[in-house]
Amino acid sequence: MVKNHMKRIAAPKTWLIDRKESKFITRPSPGAHPLQHGIALSVAMRELLRVAKSANEAKKIIKHKDVFVDKRKRTEDGHMVGLMDIIEFPQLEEHYRILIDRKGRLTAVKADAKEAATKLSKIDSKSKVSGGKIQLNLSDGRNIIADKDSYKTGDTLKISLPDQKILDHFKLDKGAFVMLIGGKHSGMVASIDEISGRKVIIKTSKNQKFETLKRHVFVVGKDGPALESIKQLAMQKNTK
Repeated sequence: MVKNHMKRIAAPKTWLIDRKESKFITRPSPGAHPLQHGIALSVAMRELLRVAKSANEAKKIIKHKDVFVDKRKRTEDGHMVGLMDIIEFPQLEEHYRILIDRKGRLTAVKADAKEAATKLSKIDSKSKVSGGKIQLNLSDGRNIIADKDSYKTGDTLKISLPDQKILDHFKLDKGAFVMLIGGKHSGMVASIDEISGRKVIIKTSKNQKFETLKRHVFVVGKDGPALESIKQLAMQKNTK
């Protein structure tokens, strides 16, 4: 039997929550994101967006108002939202993207309507399907069929929402800009200096270099972050 709640004190460290406010917190339903990169929609509304003061208020908003995640209406308070997802409130004309701050915690950054119609998804794996086409399995649980095998695992796709059309392709390669989603540098936006097997050498804006694992790297653009919300977050970090 799946538990609907978990103890706040035992919640992943990536959750930006008050751990002493109460004993329990809503556990997200199983979804496309790992638990450290995903959080229940009602918790995100209460703890990250501050659009609800309590769990009951968040539930009422989800049940009776329009709340969209990646352009699809959601009515389950435990629905998992995670890294790069967009939460929208059409009646308020507000859009927020879930990202990772410099302390490695999930955070919500305001986005405009144009950006809210796109998202970045990392290619976790790929496989051949009938007709000689390639199925791309993405980090947010999506599967996209491509005609040509011009994509590699670790690359990132910029796609439109909700139709999932590929708008751009960012390769996991030297010079690419990345957001680190794991390790002690989690949340940092920097560029790739070198790739060697499972390890990546990262170069910061101050020309400092360090090594991290390839699985901790999420490509976010070619010459800089492809999304304005990521640029905003990176600028906030650089001023701290």
